[in-house]
Amino acid sequence: MEQMNVKSPQITIDAFNRLLAESAPFQRIYGFVTEDIGHGTARVRLPAGEAHIRPGGTLSGPAQMALADFTMYAALLGAIGEVPLAVTTSLNMNFLQRPQPGDLRASCRLLKLGKRLAVGDIMVYSEGLEAPVSHATATYSIPPRE
Repeated sequence: MEQMNVKSPQITIDAFNRLLAESAPFQRIYGFVTEDIGHGTARVRLPAGEAHIRPGGTLSGPAQMALADFTMYAALLGAIGEVPLAVTTSLNMNFLQRPQPGDLRASCRLLKLGKRLAVGDIMVYSEGLEAPVSHATATYSIPPRE
């Protein structure tokens, strides 16, 4: 039987949350809940509330984009460890269907991890719907290690 070579995450959820509390107060606006971090993967929930609703009673595009971007950051730090200055260089979002009122969940997997750039694939799901409501790809810049 062939054994899989699975790498451990380079940051724990507790260490990730501590980093956010110290250097990313913006995330409190959304109230993201990081459910899982792996080596190049992450799963994050947005407990949606009134502040995330747009006219028509659906969850706003900016809330979905913020969730996708944040989930990419978690997946990246899962692969490279505590590098707070890794930043988004591009985010492309496709809105596939109208989300239901309620929580959103996003999952990310890194497609490429280089020395200076990382590319990720993010799917966003709405509570109560099986198919994704949006899909994003993101590129992050990784600062040089000193």
